[in-house]
Amino acid sequence: MNPPNYWRSTPRKLKFIFLLAVFLVFAGVGFTSDVADMGGDPLLRLALWVVLLGLSTASGAAAGVILRRKAWRALLPLFVVLLLGMTLLDAWFPVPPHAVQLMNAAETRHLHRRLTFDAIAIILSVGLGNAGLMYAFGSEGRSYLRAQTEKASLESEMAAAREVQRVTVPEELPPIIGYGIESVYRPAADVGGDFFQVIPLKSGRTLVVIGDVSGKGLRAAMIVSMIVGMLGTLSGFTEEPAEILAELNRRLYGRTHGGFATCLVVRVEDRGRLALASAGHPPPYLNGREVPVAGSMPLGLIEIVSYEQTSLEMQVGDIAVLLTDGIAEAQNQERVLLGFPRIESLLREGATAKNLVETAQQHGQNDDLTVLSIAREA
Repeated sequence: MNPPNYWRSTPRKLKFIFLLAVFLVFAGVGFTSDVADMGGDPLLRLALWVVLLGLSTASGAAAGVILRRKAWRALLPLFVVLLLGMTLLDAWFPVPPHAVQLMNAAETRHLHRRLTFDAIAIILSVGLGNAGLMYAFGSEGRSYLRAQTEKASLESEMAAAREVQRVTVPEELPPIIGYGIESVYRPAADVGGDFFQVIPLKSGRTLVVIGDVSGKGLRAAMIVSMIVGMLGTLSGFTEEPAEILAELNRRLYGRTHGGFATCLVVRVEDRGRLALASAGHPPPYLNGREVPVAGSMPLGLIEIVSYEQTSLEMQVGDIAVLLTDGIAEAQNQERVLLGFPRIESLLREGATAKNLVETAQQHGQNDDLTVLSIAREA
């Protein structure tokens, strides 16, 4: 009927109706056997036989549903119990051999009443049992249909979210003249809240953006899609990271449904000059050392926020690393975080973006992991 996990989640009322229905259907078999014996069984023996048959078959049905392929482990003992019960009933209520004889009027009336009782009992037990089975299977069908509908809806939402994420987390990055850029992204679930973009600007400079939206699933993906779309528009009007964040915040306010986003915007220029601004995002690293960034408010919480912009100079061979907080928040079984000091140590030892993400995964990933590295080559 259903896999074990569904049986546990099935309402008690429905399970009771199903088992009672099986009991009643096979109780009808017990009354039928009394008809075959021409009503010769004592009423107590008949009642015990009906209960024994009904309980054993109902227990077998429950075992079949719960244990499925392993149901034989319960069915064999139940069969032994049924045979033992039949043997005991025959011992307690021995049935004398039937002799062919004419019945008098009183015996005929008794037989008529007994067979009428059996017929009514058969009709009621089988009828009610079948009605109960139809109700149980109908309810199961409706539950299955609802589950399939919800599953299809969820799959559709996840497919839409993955398609959005395919755009918001690009697989190929545009080149930056004089720099080498590497990105590694590992979501914690099918659809994550991290995002990054590399946007060539009209001036020939490049905008590198990394961020993290609170929450997961389709809602987070839609917020990410809004941010990415806004970035494309805003970068056509201004190339200043602080101004971009301020306008992003203004446009996102009231549209995040109680959520928020952290974001780090870096403008990469020639000769190693970087301009950056942060909206509550973890600071970047330069050659394994944390770059001081002014504290700031995440996007979408307050309508009007101003952001501070800072500059950074890179020499040939320097490497700047941008990441999301999922790296530092990787947690092992002892609930020990990987932590920012460990990140600095790894970067000073020459860890690449891929090394950093793999270390976080091995330590214990529980959030999206995103790392971007920008290396000055000329």
